[in-house]
Amino acid sequence: MLKIYGRTNSINVRKVLWTAEEIGLTYTREDWGRGFRSTSEPEFLKLNPFAVVPVIDDDGFVLRESHTISRYLAAKHGRTDLYPNDPKQRAQVEAWMDWGQTDLYQGIRAPFLGMVVKLPAFQDQKLIDSGIAEWTRQMQMLDGCLAKGGPYLMGDSFTLADIPVGLVVNRWFSVPFDKPELKAVSAYYEKLSERPAYRQHGRNGTP
Repeated sequence: MLKIYGRTNSINVRKVLWTAEEIGLTYTREDWGRGFRSTSEPEFLKLNPFAVVPVIDDDGFVLRESHTISRYLAAKHGRTDLYPNDPKQRAQVEAWMDWGQTDLYQGIRAPFLGMVVKLPAFQDQKLIDSGIAEWTRQMQMLDGCLAKGGPYLMGDSFTLADIPVGLVVNRWFSVPFDKPELKAVSAYYEKLSERPAYRQHGRNGTP
């Protein structure tokens, strides 16, 4: 049976949980990470020497990195609707996933860790404001793309592309700061919310 290691309030763990739910997988999960067992414990380091969640153990096959795990699970279970076989379509899905992990996420760190987690190292208001400005810029770019080609990132079909981006969108609406109106992003948020797996692991009250 699939086993997922990681806390449910981690955005990266939630990517794997959402993917597993969309596929309909049976799995077990253990809490590891901030607020739970430390990922620096030897037991965890045997699974992932990089000491971060998520990690999966799929009947003895151990794998780290949330996007890699999601792609592996979709491919293993033949979910070409989530992760297409066509190399051009697959590359587009992967491009959105990479963007969701890099440029889109770049501005989130300071506002989230400073305003929500309230870590002392992230209480510099200039740092928070700079993060908000960059996050807003990326979200405006997303809004433009969705306005031209929604309702999902790949058009009419929900894919793995929507999982990392959809979780950032949930965080966007959950972290309290003044935001511009983004009509296409708001419509996307509501469209994703029609999916039970998103309501369970995305729009569930956790930023």
